[in-house]
Amino acid sequence: MASQTLANLEDNLLMFFTGGSRSAADILRDQDTRTRDNSGEMLENLHYTKQLGHESRDALLAGDLRRFAELMHVHWEHKKKRSPGMSSGFIDEMYELARARGALGGKLIGAGGGGFLLLYTEDKTRLRDALRSAGLREVRVQFDFSGTSVLAHS
Repeated sequence: MASQTLANLEDNLLMFFTGGSRSAADILRDQDTRTRDNSGEMLENLHYTKQLGHESRDALLAGDLRRFAELMHVHWEHKKKRSPGMSSGFIDEMYELARARGALGGKLIGAGGGGFLLLYTEDKTRLRDALRSAGLREVRVQFDFSGTSVLAHS
């Protein structure tokens, strides 16, 4: 990916803690059971998710961040269909608020049910103000390419 695309992506991603924490085990167990039972709907969803991954990669390589954001949105909508506990009324409400205030795309990070909303926007101030006013806490996004490191606490 071009360094300018990478810089723009990092600049335009905002992440907010939804205030919820959850055990992903139940959601993942439900998805695994449905997949092992050869649920046609689940398998189709997973294949489509794989396709979205390829399209997302292509958008990033082409420097098309708006397309990448659109694909984030499509992925989130499909991810929610994989398990009833994937989202919540509150998360859906916050996501809709984000979309109304400038998020071009986004998704919940993690297995679902809580965690962090990762959003792509070209209007950071408007989106940041809206979600902070709704009570969400922002967590800054910064890419790190140095790998794992151990931090010692004294």
